[in-house]
Amino acid sequence: MSRNLVIYYSRRGQNYFGGKIVDIEKGNAEQLAEYISEATGADVFEVRTVEDYPEDYMKCTEVAQEELRMNARPQLEEYLNTVEDYDNIFVVGPCWWGTYPMAMFSLLEEIDFTGKKVLPVMTHEGSGMGSAERDLKKMCRGAKIRRGLAVQGSQVPAAKDTVTAWAVKNAK
Repeated sequence: MSRNLVIYYSRRGQNYFGGKIVDIEKGNAEQLAEYISEATGADVFEVRTVEDYPEDYMKCTEVAQEELRMNARPQLEEYLNTVEDYDNIFVVGPCWWGTYPMAMFSLLEEIDFTGKKVLPVMTHEGSGMGSAERDLKKMCRGAKIRRGLAVQGSQVPAAKDTVTAWAVKNAK
């Protein structure tokens, strides 16, 4: 049986949902991480930055855009040293300016993924996977990057069955 890990970054509070900004108690990517973990028995690692992003959604997008422009690597509260014990790694996060938040790359580029299957999962409000699959090919050294799953953030609560079926199928 395959061993699975979910690595995720998620934003609670103000989020963009179908044209408006709303407050959510649990981030969309966090919900997807939970669906995948429940379906596959995966361990879960949450990426948390030392410095919080602004609570205000619009200010957060400005910071995220600047981090992308600068190719920044925000400092994290905790890092994984290895994914040696896992066969499949699900990388779950929101689409910020066409890719994962730079905080994800702070973690991913430090890990040797040789021989691991990496499965991208992204929440979005219209941009789909963006360049996430291509970017993971650069960041996850030695990994076999599989076709990812994009879920519209505002549809996450209704997507559990779809995400579960996709995760089970791809965790083999």
